[in-house]
Amino acid sequence: MFFHIVLERNMQLHPRFFGRNLRENLVSKLMKDVEGTCSGRHGFVVAITGIESIGKGLIRDGTGFVTFPVKYQCVVFRPFKGEILEAVVTLVNKMGFFAEAGPVQIFVSKHLIPDDMEFQAGDMPNYTTSDGSVKIQKECEVRLKIIGTRVDATEIFCVGTIKDDFLGVINDPEAA
Repeated sequence: MFFHIVLERNMQLHPRFFGRNLRENLVSKLMKDVEGTCSGRHGFVVAITGIESIGKGLIRDGTGFVTFPVKYQCVVFRPFKGEILEAVVTLVNKMGFFAEAGPVQIFVSKHLIPDDMEFQAGDMPNYTTSDGSVKIQKECEVRLKIIGTRVDATEIFCVGTIKDDFLGVINDPEAA
């Protein structure tokens, strides 16, 4: 799920960046430092959409660096239990498969794959139905349901299932 939230961060800036472009330098450093990161509490920061305020800088003793409190708006991505996502399969093995939905990696165990699908080893490991009509392999797109999340300080891990109505393969690259 995507959210638009306001976050705050203290940014340190070297004195060589002071001058007419102080604000632009501070904003570009903020974007470089924050976009693409993950905080366990808020999720993955997708993009900074605006700057609400930049506070007065505080000079750090002995270094010359200045710390500015910056309040900014951003779009974050955080998956929740029960959410339906579309993901791309990245790895298939006998235990199940891994898929990625943006920055989130999701594991689907073989117990959470429909019973009529069997693991096929070989040069392109996959899960195939008994009649061969549906095949889950690397690079195919699947619709899955998140059944569990684990949040670390810098990463979010998910467990998903395709053993439900309207879930499973939605685009097979081999069929195209």
